[in-house]
Amino acid sequence: MPHDPPRLTEATAEELIHGICFKTGPPRLLGAELEWLVFDAERPGDPLSRERLAAAHDAARALPLGSVVTVEPGGQLELSSAPAASLTACVDGLQADLASVRGVLRTQGLVLRGLGQDPRLPYRRMLTSARYQAMETYFDRTGPAGRAMMCASASVQVCVDAGHEEPGPLGYGRRWRLAHLLGAVLVAAFANSPAHEGPYAGWRCARQGVWNDLDTRRSLAPPLDAEPRGAWTRTALDTEVLCVRADGDEPWAVPHGLTFRDWVRSADPHPPTADDLDYHLTTLFPPVRPRGHLELRMIDAQPGDDGWLVPVAVVHALFDDPEAAETAYRVAKGLADSYGAHPAPRNPLWRTAARHGLSDPELRAAARACFRAANEALPRLGAGAHVRDTVAEFTERYVSRGRCPADDRLTQEPGAQSQPTGEEARS
Repeated sequence: MPHDPPRLTEATAEELIHGICFKTGPPRLLGAELEWLVFDAERPGDPLSRERLAAAHDAARALPLGSVVTVEPGGQLELSSAPAASLTACVDGLQADLASVRGVLRTQGLVLRGLGQDPRLPYRRMLTSARYQAMETYFDRTGPAGRAMMCASASVQVCVDAGHEEPGPLGYGRRWRLAHLLGAVLVAAFANSPAHEGPYAGWRCARQGVWNDLDTRRSLAPPLDAEPRGAWTRTALDTEVLCVRADGDEPWAVPHGLTFRDWVRSADPHPPTADDLDYHLTTLFPPVRPRGHLELRMIDAQPGDDGWLVPVAVVHALFDDPEAAETAYRVAKGLADSYGAHPAPRNPLWRTAARHGLSDPELRAAARACFRAANEALPRLGAGAHVRDTVAEFTERYVSRGRCPADDRLTQEPGAQSQPTGEEARS
């Protein structure tokens, strides 16, 4: 006879999170998750029908790819690389998969666009599932940011190993702090979701404004002055449960104010299991999410054929090259110290980065130092010529001039569609 899973206690829940969040060892693997908006090649301002998007998603999933293809609620298409032992392997695999996906979408008159926030209104949820219905119900309680996040945002998420147990530039404690301290510099340098109107009018990274307004805790980083495992465990257990899953076709419950710790203590509506805890962790959206590795989530989707590889290469260099990591930590810590210890993304420095990008002089100076260190580190890490040249071109076009990709679009008239570039133009 089947046995009920053992009931979680607070102690066992804490042990499980400790085991899940930071898997330590020498940094050696790299991964990336690329989210894309799907547009009509000829009429990019027109919304796409559910049927047309579904056909595009099915065609992409049918391809023999090394990456995993998933779909976000608004129809955004995501490619998640396999963990790679080198930057070259990560980039080459994603480039090959992207070429295949772009090719099959081209036959349907569609293109992928790297843009952090979809300019097409209104936002529409394309996927029907109990999870997304519950998310929509939950986020609607606090305003429109949840729907904007679900249905209209796209990012480049870079995944690096947690690091050594030992202290030092490649230790997990230093890398955890670096990810948060460096986050505002990455937001500013790669801002690519400009807004002409609405609550984020004039912002370079409206997507970051959405994350800031998502809810009171779910998108918030833990305090950085605490030990990482303990801080993340407390954050996870003390964040509200987004939903309680149900069997079959029953709708999922969306409780009010029930943290996971409350659920463990009360066992109401039923005792949570380890599987419920695993699922709860997937509903937390901090700027850096520990999933064994560190998942950096603050970078907007990037324009052009290979714009995405710049943040992947830069993050890899600043985390996995010891010399560059020391430079990045020193620069980012000095910048962040002047803005206080508020958690990201509600730290004033992060808001400055989202509003002003690299037009802010302090962020501009920090980005220049970090990109200089990354450019110097890439040859040491075995980066190929194409990667080095692409990062150098981005550095010259944007970082050296105190600009970010959003500045290319902010000069357009409100509602205008920028001209497609590269692969988009050839589709």
